[in-house]
Amino acid sequence: MKISLREMSAVATLFNRLWIATIIFGLWSGINQAHTQITEDKPVLPQQPYPIKEIAFLIAVGLVHVLGRLSWTWSLTQTGAANANALGSLNPLFTTLGGWLFFNQIFGRKFIIGLILAIIGAIAVGFEDLLRSSNNITGDAVALISSVFYAANFLLIEQIRNKFSVLTILLWRCVIATTLMIPVVLIFEKQVFPVTLSGWLVVFALAAICEALGHGLIIYSLKNFSSGFISLLLLLNPVNVAIFAWILFSENLSIFNLLGLALILVGIYLATSNKESIQSRVNTHIQSPAESES
Repeated sequence: MKISLREMSAVATLFNRLWIATIIFGLWSGINQAHTQITEDKPVLPQQPYPIKEIAFLIAVGLVHVLGRLSWTWSLTQTGAANANALGSLNPLFTTLGGWLFFNQIFGRKFIIGLILAIIGAIAVGFEDLLRSSNNITGDAVALISSVFYAANFLLIEQIRNKFSVLTILLWRCVIATTLMIPVVLIFEKQVFPVTLSGWLVVFALAAICEALGHGLIIYSLKNFSSGFISLLLLLNPVNVAIFAWILFSENLSIFNLLGLALILVGIYLATSNKESIQSRVNTHIQSPAESES
């Protein structure tokens, strides 16, 4: 992202990441279908139409995905990065709350305690930057809204993970998000595409590594683990970043950094000790014909 921002805005970077990922998933899907037709001896049966509810959830996934990305990007222009990161750390809270309110998910006491500790830890990692950052109520509110969109994305994918294959979800999420991004970049962006080879390589890496591989693994894991647990586990990101920054760039870790990292690890440990809370409760025994694609 830092390299890409030398040439174009974060919104333009997001657009290029999405349309390139759409092509990758489209080619991947075509290769899968061709391979299936060649290797399978029996004729491929026509796929049964999906219920309207599942189609609506799939469309909603693409919608909340792009809204979460856009609101997060815009919040960074209105408030400090520390504020945005701290409010973004509330994503597991909204995911757990949404799962309990709308999908009858139940979380044990250890999981809730672990969740609270991990969120406090994630905020503590950037506490010093938070004290120095600018305070803008509009930007803070949008950053908070972005974490709600991210939570909705996890919850919706968990509901359809056993109805659609990983590839189908990824493909249609990117198709819908790219379509919604086209008018945004045409209206608000003067430079839409990279102008150098390094710029193209960066957005391709974002599409192939982050969008395809990274998000693909997350969606795949939602078949077996609850959305609340996955979003909580992603709070390990500050831990990984701090360790790599210390090793590669000799960045010092303050007492707040170390305390935050310790709280995140303790919180995740407590959450994983509650086995019932981390398992997905969406009909895992039901598998659609499309699941063979993954």
